[in-house]
Amino acid sequence: MGLANKLSILRILLIPFFIITLAYYKKEYDVLRWVALVIFFLAMVSDALDGYVARRWREKTVLGSFLDPLADKLLLTSAFVCLYINSELSIRLPKWVPIAVISRDAILLFGSAIIYLLKNSLEINPTIVGKLTTFFQMLTVVAVLLQFKFSFVLWPVMMFFTIFSGLDYILKGSRLLNGGNNSRPSQCG
Repeated sequence: MGLANKLSILRILLIPFFIITLAYYKKEYDVLRWVALVIFFLAMVSDALDGYVARRWREKTVLGSFLDPLADKLLLTSAFVCLYINSELSIRLPKWVPIAVISRDAILLFGSAIIYLLKNSLEINPTIVGKLTTFFQMLTVVAVLLQFKFSFVLWPVMMFFTIFSGLDYILKGSRLLNGGNNSRPSQCG
């Protein structure tokens, strides 16, 4: 197993620690919010590094093409849920944010499963819109963890990319299923 896949697995292994810090966060234990931020930052760095390593040292694998987006989805879903449900945070995400993010990811997962079952293969290729979606989702999490009072300004931008990339992937998946063009759908965003 290459370094890129190990970094993706590390990101997955960081998720329970991230969840624990936010689950036990209270205002009087503010250090836990900072620990969650450090864990999230480490996960973000591992995300950037695994992609770089895979490209630089040609470690792109089928396993890695599933592990990387899976790690992103698990991390971000956990973050959005925790940042919504923790009532101790002064700045919390509104309900519509985790609902939209999780719904989009569920639709993409369901669509990917259908494509795999019908076409007997699924190649996951990230798009620029998907990468921008992940960037703005991660930036939103960081802003809320920092309790940045203007973090609400990021939410509509993040939602735009979340919805736009979801629609983009749905269109690509539909074209693939209808035999249109040969572009592959992706759920990497």
